[in-house]
Amino acid sequence: MSLQSPHRQPKSHHAAPLAAAGIVRNQRRSKRMGLRASVDLSGEDRQKCSFTMPARATNLNKHGAAVQITRDLMVGSVVQVRNKNGGQASARIVALLAASNGASTYAIEFVEHDGGATNFWGITFPSNA
Repeated sequence: MSLQSPHRQPKSHHAAPLAAAGIVRNQRRSKRMGLRASVDLSGEDRQKCSFTMPARATNLNKHGAAVQITRDLMVGSVVQVRNKNGGQASARIVALLAASNGASTYAIEFVEHDGGATNFWGITFPSNA
């Protein structure tokens, strides 16, 4: 016998803040694209050491990406992301997605008030409609 509700909503890392505001969202803010991009990441790692180094961004979307880097970062910290066209944006480390062979993959989301995030990837994303 299952005690779970048959109408249970899927979990989302955006659900908690939105639920507190009385808003429930069942879809992503923007679609992911299976593209890769070389970027440079800079900030402070878990040991509070400053770094600037290359990283690989995958699963690009309008609001962020997954980035693979050989550095131990803290969830919640803010890093600077620079694309190969010289565009720069602040991004928050949202989650550790995977770690293996000395590399970690983190979910990042652009910090909304940073104007550099507007069209950071230089591509047009499909609408969610």
